[in-house]
Amino acid sequence: MIHFCHNPRMFIVTVTYTAPLEDVDPLRPAHGDWLKDLISRRLLLVAGRQVPLIGGIYLVPDMPAEELDRMLATDPYLINGVAEHSITEFTPLLVATGLEDLKS
Repeated sequence: MIHFCHNPRMFIVTVTYTAPLEDVDPLRPAHGDWLKDLISRRLLLVAGRQVPLIGGIYLVPDMPAEELDRMLATDPYLINGVAEHSITEFTPLLVATGLEDLKS
């Protein structure tokens, strides 16, 4: 079953590595801790690696753009200059059964 979504907007953040993987890899533990903290606070809903491994993707719930920018600026990858973020804003209209929680 499909459910209508009433959330005003969400964001897809695309992370692109700007440095070789050998420079990214030592930062993975700190980056992973950063992601886990944000997910535990529901500031990120989903995080994963791109295939092939050229970066990652985050699904972010609605928040003010300034807050999103401040949050992303704390990413250890960004702080250490090994990645950049691009943001796509979208309005979710439908969600699959079991994902109704994304509407809130």
